[in-house]
Amino acid sequence: MKTLKSGMLLKSAACGAEMMVIRGAPEPVEITCGGAPMLAAGESGRAELDPNASQGTLIGKRYIDAAERFELLCTKGGSGGIAINGAALAVKIAKALPSSD
Repeated sequence: MKTLKSGMLLKSAACGAEMMVIRGAPEPVEITCGGAPMLAAGESGRAELDPNASQGTLIGKRYIDAAERFELLCTKGGSGGIAINGAALAVKIAKALPSSD
């Protein structure tokens, strides 16, 4: 269980994915990538990629939970999917800018 704070860097133990926390909440959560717990930037470890959690992450995309309390930016893509407390995160849809007419 980790408390996610803005600016925190995380990396996957199951694939090459790396994330930066954009928005977090004060309570501790279990964040996983590819079915394995994510590690802080300085930690090391290896885990097997869970085939049920291998939807992949794309560099430059932001991932949010259903309540939009957590937001993570993918800084390095990988083959594992991101989840918080077992619930998969979705790619955040960019908001359309108003026309400049």
